[in-house]
Amino acid sequence: MELHVFTNPQQGSTHEQLVATARAAEHLGLDGFFRADHYRALGDIPGSSGDAWITLAVLAASTDRIRLGTLVTSATFRHPGPLAITVAHVDEISGGRVEFGFGTGYFEEEHRAYGIPYPGAAERFARFEEQLAVVTGLWSTPEGRTFSHHGPFYTLTDSPALPKPVHRPPIIIGGRGPRKTPRLVAQYADEFNLAFPSLEEIPAAQARVDAACESAGRAPSTLRRSAIALLVCGRTPGEVLLRTQADTTYEPEALKHGLVGSAAQVVDRIGRYADLGVTRLYLQTPQQFDLDHWEFFAGEVVPQLR
Repeated sequence: MELHVFTNPQQGSTHEQLVATARAAEHLGLDGFFRADHYRALGDIPGSSGDAWITLAVLAASTDRIRLGTLVTSATFRHPGPLAITVAHVDEISGGRVEFGFGTGYFEEEHRAYGIPYPGAAERFARFEEQLAVVTGLWSTPEGRTFSHHGPFYTLTDSPALPKPVHRPPIIIGGRGPRKTPRLVAQYADEFNLAFPSLEEIPAAQARVDAACESAGRAPSTLRRSAIALLVCGRTPGEVLLRTQADTTYEPEALKHGLVGSAAQVVDRIGRYADLGVTRLYLQTPQQFDLDHWEFFAGEVVPQLR
């Protein structure tokens, strides 16, 4: 099981906290550091955040081993040509450690707050699909050749399709949609992700993407399966309870379905994810930058998994 730190910096963070947490993840032997792509807090709190890809560029130069990525980059925030350049550049800085979580974008208030157009759901999805075609087309164009694209939303003419990433960043697509999402997962994704799922809903979601892969002529086994889960663990029940008192907001369902309790209880819960075919977990903690929490997890839970 791969274990990655997942943060929501928009809920209130500093540059120093992000760097310290990513470095701790690397020092503690965890596999990666991922962050959300938001410009303002979710909910009525005075949080703020810098740009996700600027954060990852800094971390690419500040770490040596861990994977780095977004869950997920919003297709409404950036044009696909500059986005392909940005991701490829950060991948180059990191030496090929970037992963590209990508989604349609949501949270209308955030878009209004910063003057970002927010079309309806159908158009957002159509733009997302076209952006996938553009970004992957730019990355896959051989050096020395050009890339052109003429679509309903984006036109690129004789692009040099540079820079190239060190390796094509794995594309992560998530969601619970019954038709469109599985189709795009089968066509473009290296990984299918569910955010804070119950164990009971995972099999049906997996079955939908399996069917889409088979329809597209792709072996379902080529698709990695992952989940985002809330992590709250500790040495005593009192410590666990204290850590549920969040610096950030989270849905009660996330706590209900999360990795909560003693080291043994968390190990058991992770085993149940593994039994369902999940091979990667993105772990969010209520108090995101509590390094003692991560040290306990890495010292008491991780050795039982490996």
